[in-house]
Amino acid sequence: MSTDAVKRDENGCAAPLNGENKNFIELEIDKDLAEGVYDHVHTRFPPEPNGYLHIGHAKSILLNYGLAKEYGGKFNLRFDDTNPTKEKSEFVDAIIDNVRWLGADFGDRIYYASDYFDEMYEIAVKIIRKGHAYVSDLTADEMREYRGTLTEPGKNDPNRDRSVEENLDLFERMKNGEFADGEKTLRAKIDMASPNINMRDPIIYRVAHLSHQRTGDKWCIYPMYDFAHPIEDGIEHITHSICTLEFEDHRPLYDWVVREAEFEMPPRQIEFAKLYLNNVVTGKRYIKKLVEQNIVDGWDDPRIVSISGLRRRGFTPESIKMFVEMAGVSKSQAVNDYAALEYCIREDLKPKAPRMMAVLDPVKLVIDNYPQGQSEELEAPNNLENEALGSRKLTFSRELYIERDDFMAEPVPKYKRLYPGNEVRLMYAYFVTCTSYETDETGKVTVIHCTYDPATRGGDAPDGRKVKGTIHWVNAADAGTVTARLYENIIDEAKGVYDPETGELNLNPHSLTEVRAYVEPALLRAKPFDRFQFIRNGFFCVDCKDSKDGAPVYNRIVSLKSSFKLPKK
Repeated sequence: MSTDAVKRDENGCAAPLNGENKNFIELEIDKDLAEGVYDHVHTRFPPEPNGYLHIGHAKSILLNYGLAKEYGGKFNLRFDDTNPTKEKSEFVDAIIDNVRWLGADFGDRIYYASDYFDEMYEIAVKIIRKGHAYVSDLTADEMREYRGTLTEPGKNDPNRDRSVEENLDLFERMKNGEFADGEKTLRAKIDMASPNINMRDPIIYRVAHLSHQRTGDKWCIYPMYDFAHPIEDGIEHITHSICTLEFEDHRPLYDWVVREAEFEMPPRQIEFAKLYLNNVVTGKRYIKKLVEQNIVDGWDDPRIVSISGLRRRGFTPESIKMFVEMAGVSKSQAVNDYAALEYCIREDLKPKAPRMMAVLDPVKLVIDNYPQGQSEELEAPNNLENEALGSRKLTFSRELYIERDDFMAEPVPKYKRLYPGNEVRLMYAYFVTCTSYETDETGKVTVIHCTYDPATRGGDAPDGRKVKGTIHWVNAADAGTVTARLYENIIDEAKGVYDPETGELNLNPHSLTEVRAYVEPALLRAKPFDRFQFIRNGFFCVDCKDSKDGAPVYNRIVSLKSSFKLPKK
């Protein structure tokens, strides 16, 4: 969906202005409603609670919620908790928080697959009674051998023709715990010669003596995802099961299950292309490894594109919605540029974030002709693009800090900032001219000496003379010091995400740099998730985990420079 042809609800989600701008899912829903297949729209977001959500999940959340909102329907959050080996309540809590933060309003409509284990068992019994499922004795290796290949049909399971009575007995004994893990499975009886391997008598229940986080030890058999998921949709009266393209080949099995379960209003599965980003890590297996090896600071590390990590770094729900809309909804797989996500957060924060002065690599500047012991107050706007943010007072005196790269002893061609003999503007303050500088024994500049023109207060000269450079500063007498974290991609972009030989991640050893920065005093009072533009240094957010009252830690969300260009219309 194009960003210039959408209307938005109060949560920032998009709805088309007219039929011409509708995506293919909306057109299918329109058709279903017009033909009376459904008289309403009911969608869901069904994560497995085995890790934190990432940027790709944001697309599914906002798409499913946006469709329900657009058509005046309902939206469920449902946890597919059918695999107790990987699931944790920590992940459940994080997912609920992430979905709410993105603005997808599910109200009290939180459900769990485990809520339906009794119904799933009864549906499996119903299918056995129909003669459409059987208990198998094959091992996992034998199952693979019998399954066939993409070019060769499979072979029938030796147990495929067991009687209904025997299958019912064995399945109940599986439930009662009489068999070891892997000793028996329940398989759907479909077609071992099907060209779609997913339809070659797939397993729908396995024996697993595992304690479940919600049902405890009640069950020692658990349904497979492909069996459980359509049943969950059916029980919740989902109309449109919107999922990603890897489930397209599973759709015939989805339809088989809802048909065998005999739902009065069977849900319909529609697939769309995932949201992929270049040079980022989204796989839960890899993120888990980074967490367990303490390479990152948990699942919410700001270098990870988990929703929690993006939020902690300082991204806003609005910026993520903008990015999802920009990516669009289609059947075609495409890789999106991370620079597009950065573009969206810049666009969102430009009018919102106060613009403050912070010096990340400081060097002292002394104004030799400014009166000793004197100081004054200057007025500074908080955001020139948004007058509603008001202004603030800045203290100015003889000694300041400026950025080290705003001075060069021997300037390169076209250098417009401070160097011996050059005059520049101190932002909101005065014109100053460099007269000399001091260095240490290594030749590093330690102090820059200047003179100022008192007639240029506010940054303009009464004689009309112009300067080519403007630099920011902080007053040495009352500047605060904070930790600022500067991020690069956690992946070494020159090498790509994975090493082709080892499969290991190509990590960037410089993905995190911490500096002690001098800042305006007001920045010491900021609270977690407060966002600012540090003039010329980027947008920063107060870290929600490591900050303390009066001692905030600032994460750089994004620099001010962008290589991204909007696609031509």
